[in-house]
Amino acid sequence: MKTNSVIYVVGHRNPDTDSICSALAYAQLRRSQGISGVQAARAGNINQQTQFVLDELAIDVPILLSDVHPRIKDVVTEKAITIHQDEPMSRAIELYHQHHIRMLPVIDDAGTAQGLLLLKRATEFFLVPTDPDKMRRIKVSLRSIQRCLSAVEVNLVAADVVEDLNLYVGARRESSFDCWVREMDPSRAVLITADRPGIQRRAIEAGVRLLIVSGGGAIDAELIALARDNQVSILVSDYDTANSVWLTRMATPVKELADPDFITVRPDDLLDELRVKLMHGKQSGAIVCAGDKKIVGVATKSHLIKSSPVKLILVDHNELSQAVPGADKVDILEVIDHHRLGNFHTDQPIRFINQPLGSTCSLVATLYQQAGLTPDPSIAGLLLAGLLSDTLILKSPTTTEVDRQLVPWLENLSGLEHTDFGARLFAAGSLMASGAPARKLIFTDFKEYAAGNYLLGLGQVEVVNFHTFYARQQELASELAAIRAEKGYELAALLITDIVMETSCLLTCGPSELPYVIGYPQEADNLYRLKGVMSRKKQLVPHLMKVFKGL
Repeated sequence: MKTNSVIYVVGHRNPDTDSICSALAYAQLRRSQGISGVQAARAGNINQQTQFVLDELAIDVPILLSDVHPRIKDVVTEKAITIHQDEPMSRAIELYHQHHIRMLPVIDDAGTAQGLLLLKRATEFFLVPTDPDKMRRIKVSLRSIQRCLSAVEVNLVAADVVEDLNLYVGARRESSFDCWVREMDPSRAVLITADRPGIQRRAIEAGVRLLIVSGGGAIDAELIALARDNQVSILVSDYDTANSVWLTRMATPVKELADPDFITVRPDDLLDELRVKLMHGKQSGAIVCAGDKKIVGVATKSHLIKSSPVKLILVDHNELSQAVPGADKVDILEVIDHHRLGNFHTDQPIRFINQPLGSTCSLVATLYQQAGLTPDPSIAGLLLAGLLSDTLILKSPTTTEVDRQLVPWLENLSGLEHTDFGARLFAAGSLMASGAPARKLIFTDFKEYAAGNYLLGLGQVEVVNFHTFYARQQELASELAAIRAEKGYELAALLITDIVMETSCLLTCGPSELPYVIGYPQEADNLYRLKGVMSRKKQLVPHLMKVFKGL
C-alpha cells in the first residue's frame, strides 16, 4: 500500500458559498506559492447558491471528505512480505534480516493467510531451550531437510510427511556407538555423520529414520542397498557437520511455528480500531487483508504512532465541532477564518489568520494582494461570490471597509458586476422558494454554539421576502422541534433574513422561559421579529450567548 501526503483545504460541515469558494481560492493560492499536494475539499453537500457559482464559473465541485479519521492504509505503507507455509525456518530468518521485519504472514497455495510467524517465537524455539532433549527435537519433513541443506537425495522414504524427530551427531567411536544407539528411538532419529563408513553402517543397521552424510562424503553402494532394504533415508550434504546440524534444525516448516490465532484487519479500518485490538489483545501485530483476502501488509504497534498523510487547512471556521470528522486526529497546518475563536488547540505552532472581515473570501483576497499574486478570472469570481454571499451583497452589518474596497478589484479581474452577479446569486440560492425539504433547508447553513452549559443549534436562510417562509412556518417549526430532541439542543432556531428589507425573523424551539428572556419582539408563538438583524455571527449569536449564559 502506498499513500502520498495530501493537504486538504476544507471548510465547515455545512458549507455555504463563502466556505466552498474560499477553500478553492486558497488552495490555488498555496499551490501558486509552491506548496505541493494542496487540494480543495468540502465537508458536506453544497447548496443551490454555491452550485450556481460553480456552474457560472465552470469550476468542478471540490472532493467530498466524509471524514479524515486515520485509517490503516494511511500508515501501513510497506510492501507485504509473506512466506509459504511449507518453506523452512531458514528462509524465514533470511526474510527477517533482509527486510528488517519481525513478523511474517504465513500463506497457503492460494495466498490466503494461515498464520503469523513472529521472530521472537522463532528465536525462542531455536535458541532459548537448555534441555538437551528439547534442543534436539525437530518437527520437519525429510523433503524440507533436503531443501534446506540443498542435499543430494540418495534414498528417501515418505519424504513429505511432517514428523517429530530427534537430531543426533554421530561423532562417537564405533565401539561406543552401538551402546549409544540402543538408548535412542531409531525410528525417530536423524543422524548426521561425516565420511565414516563404520558409523554409517551401524546407523543403517539400527534403522534410523534419516542418515545425513555431511561434507559431501561418499557412501558405499553396499550401504545404499542395505538402506533401501531397511527403509532408511539417506541424504548427502556439502555442508560440514556443524552447519548441517544448524540447517537441519532450521528445516522446520514455518507452519509448525506460526501462530494460527492471528488478527486480520482491512485497509479501510480506522487506526483507532487497530489500536484497541493491539493494546488490549495478546497479539503484537495484525495481518492487513484486502477485500479479496489478499495480504497487503502487516500492522504493528509502531504504526500506531505514525502520522497520517492527510493534513488540513481549515477555512471559514476554527472550531473542531464544525470541522470535518476526524480533524482532531490529523495535523492541522493552517486556519484562515473570520469568525470568533473557539475551543481550538494544536500540538505545534501553526499559521492562524483570523480577521474581522465580512467573509473568508475577503481575507483570502487580501492574502493574494499581500503575496503580490493576481488571481485568474475564475478565482476572482469565486472570491467575489463568497464576499457577496456572506455580506448579503454588502448589506450585512458584518461588511467592512476592506470588503467594499475589494469589490472593484475583484469585479475588474472577474469581469462580473457585483450587483447583477449578487442578485443572480441569491435568486439561484433561494431554498425557501425552491420547495427544498425542511430539514435540508435548516441544515444548509447550520452551526452549533456552546453558551455556558448549553448547546445551541442555529440555521440561517436568506429570502427576498417573507411570503414563502410564512407558507412553510409550521412545517419548519415541527422540524426544529425534531432536531432539538435529536441533538439535545437547549435552543434550535432558524434565522430567516430578508436581504431586500434588511431584517429577519427568528423561528425557535427552546425552553419555556425563552419569550421572557430573549429580548426580541414576539410576532407569534416561537417567532420573533429582529429588525435590522442580518448577521447570525455578529448580531444574533452574541445576543443569544448573553441570554443563555444568564439562565
